[in-house]
Amino acid sequence: MLHSAKNTSFEDQGKPQPSVAAPSGSILAGSTHKLIFAPAGGSSDPTHAVQYTRGSLSRAELSPSPLTQFNIWFDAAKAALVYQPETLTFATASLPDGKVSARIVFLKELDDRGFVIYSNWDTSRKSEDIRSNPRAAMTFWWREVERQVRVEGTTERLSPEESQIYYDTRIRGSRIGAWASQQSKVLSGREELAKRVEDVEKRFEGQDKIQVPPFWGGLRVIPETVEFWQGRESRLHDRFRYTKIEGSNEWKIERLSP
Repeated sequence: MLHSAKNTSFEDQGKPQPSVAAPSGSILAGSTHKLIFAPAGGSSDPTHAVQYTRGSLSRAELSPSPLTQFNIWFDAAKAALVYQPETLTFATASLPDGKVSARIVFLKELDDRGFVIYSNWDTSRKSEDIRSNPRAAMTFWWREVERQVRVEGTTERLSPEESQIYYDTRIRGSRIGAWASQQSKVLSGREELAKRVEDVEKRFEGQDKIQVPPFWGGLRVIPETVEFWQGRESRLHDRFRYTKIEGSNEWKIERLSP
């Protein structure tokens, strides 16, 4: 246990604390106050991190196309009962300030052009970022198979007709919610959101078919680089990066150092 953090609550931060002598050679000597240091959650040995031993990855196993390879790994994740393998971290950055933001979303489609998610593209933070900088990154983490996939590329909006196809598969409450929510805008309270939902319900009362909102729909990330990461023991992971060859439909594949 870190002696400097012992019996110290968040309320005590900023108050003078009794000094605790750090053992000679201790990592605490001259260090700042740490609330967390080198956690080893899930490990049978609390002093050492979990080791990844469930697989390996070689160049010979890879498809020439990263989209095909992703589909193979996605099917394997489902077969291994990975919880919601479509879950990903979606990262964007605004220009010119370069501020980065990230959030968890769901992959809804994979086609021969790229990876598709759905969201509000009017008021959300990610929509603000993409208006100034159409580049984005995705990261998938599949714990049960100790695999990670990273995607970087440019973005494009799907047409309303394309977005309607997916929108129609959502439950009615989610379709109403897409109209009612000004995503990321400040609310005075839950009551304000409930009133907006009520108003939209009245607007579409008795209608089974609801038009997709003009500000809501699909966004495709067209990949320029895709990395496949297989966890290995001692953090000596297998990593392969696909890079799109400019002016062609072919990809360069390189092994990366872990």
